[in-house]
Amino acid sequence: MLTVNKLITQARGLAPVLIRRASTVELDWDTRQKSRFDTTDSAGRRLGVFLPRGSVVRGGDVLVTEDGSLVRVVAAAQPVLRVSACAEHGTPLDLMRAAYHLGNRHVQLEIHGDHLQLEPDQVLADMLLAMHLTVNKNQAPFEPEAGAYAAEGHAHAGAHDHDHDHGHHH
Repeated sequence: MLTVNKLITQARGLAPVLIRRASTVELDWDTRQKSRFDTTDSAGRRLGVFLPRGSVVRGGDVLVTEDGSLVRVVAAAQPVLRVSACAEHGTPLDLMRAAYHLGNRHVQLEIHGDHLQLEPDQVLADMLLAMHLTVNKNQAPFEPEAGAYAAEGHAHAGAHDHDHDHGHHH
C-alpha cells in the first residue's frame, strides 16, 4: 500500500500534462471530508491517505504518494437533492430564502446560480417543497461550500484567485 500525506489544492502549480498523466481516484463527499482513508486508484494501486486532521479533499485536488506519483481526485456522482425555483411562478429569491433556512440548520450546501444541491434528507425535502421549490433526486458530484473561514482555495465550488479590489475598506 502506498502512503499519501500530501495534497496539492486544485493541482496548483502543476503542469497540465502531469495532471493528465496522473492516475485518478473517484471519491464521494463522505470520504473526501475525512483526513484518513484507504482507496484504490485507476492504476489499481492501494492508497492509504493520511492528511492533517481537518483536511478536506475536493474534486480537482491532487494527492502525492510517498513515491512522488500524482493521483488526481474526481468527485464521484452520489445521491443528491437538486433544489430549484418553481419554473412556473418561482424567482431566484426563492433559492436565496431556501439557502438561508438550510444554513440556519447547518446543512452542507452546494450553491449554483440556478439551483442548490444537498445530501438527501426527507425532512429537508418536505420543508423545501412547502416553500414551493422544486426538489428532484439526482446523481451528481457533491461539492458543498467550505464556509467563509475555510482554508484558501476551497472557499466555494467555483473558487477563483484574484487580487483586484472589491471596494472593501478596513
